[in-house]
Amino acid sequence: MAPEPLEPEQIPACIRENVQDFSEEISKVGGLMLELLSEALGLAVNHLKEEMGCAEGMGLACNYYPHCPQPKLALGITHHTDIGFITILSQDHVGGLQVVHRGHWVNVPPVLEALVVNIGDMLQFKSVEHRVIVNNLEPRVSTICSFGNGFTLKSRMYGPIKELLSEENPPIYREIFIEEFFFKSYKKGFDGNSYLPQLKL
Repeated sequence: MAPEPLEPEQIPACIRENVQDFSEEISKVGGLMLELLSEALGLAVNHLKEEMGCAEGMGLACNYYPHCPQPKLALGITHHTDIGFITILSQDHVGGLQVVHRGHWVNVPPVLEALVVNIGDMLQFKSVEHRVIVNNLEPRVSTICSFGNGFTLKSRMYGPIKELLSEENPPIYREIFIEEFFFKSYKKGFDGNSYLPQLKL
């Protein structure tokens, strides 16, 4: 949806208006989250959003999981980490999202009118490993908005945020061009693995 939004006719007519409205509003939420993260890290408020361009690219996925007669034999989405800067999830009342916590899969119960925000690999945090399970009672709907420069055509180098480095807190990862990171991360993601370990110094 950004930096170049889809032409209206590329979006199915039955959801066109909702998708356009949702994209506009969720981009504001994403920008605000990046400003809050910048402040929490002790950076200038516009560091992540504007200086690093973390809100320049935005992808939107609308997922529908039908009820499954044998849920133990299927997954909605296999385990993975998010490779962008941040991901914002809106899920319905059904649930199904699970995260790894202390080596175990834990349910993330849906909260009415709440959003789930995940910090992705590109911010050099190890994004939480997660998956979606299906159920045999009712279908599940979720909307996922990912912010990352892999959606842009700009070639840009990213690496550790210099303002956060010191002798006590040295860099962990090397710099990499954004397109290389996204290409290799997507390739690794199909195996449920992160590309981050290969970038360690």
